[in-house]
Amino acid sequence: MSGKKYIIEGAGLPNWSNPISHAVVVNNMCFISGQLAINSHGNYIQASIKNETNLAFSNFFAALSNAGFSKEDVVFIDIAFDDLKDLPVVNAIFMKFFDEGKRPARTIYQAEALPFGGKIKITGTAVKDLTS
Repeated sequence: MSGKKYIIEGAGLPNWSNPISHAVVVNNMCFISGQLAINSHGNYIQASIKNETNLAFSNFFAALSNAGFSKEDVVFIDIAFDDLKDLPVVNAIFMKFFDEGKRPARTIYQAEALPFGGKIKITGTAVKDLTS
């Protein structure tokens, strides 16, 4: 498994029982699995779309950090949520985390169902520029 690093625990990451990694690093790329509104005890927190989105992003950035990457390395984000009417709220939070002109590519879509009945799931990819 040379060149691969599996992030299954670390600072700020929820302790969950799912048989997956929060992130996998392959060389200069980091693949973040779908992050939900899960607290540090591994429990889904049912809340407003604003609170769930903030917690999902917090988990996303914790996975990124534990993998040795930063938000500046994020090149792609995939956001699934249960109601497209919540897009203005999700966009406001997204723009809070990513500066204008430095925002990653992104897909958004409405999902019929998310794990634990969640409102949002955030997945992404980060790449380190090795030329700097």
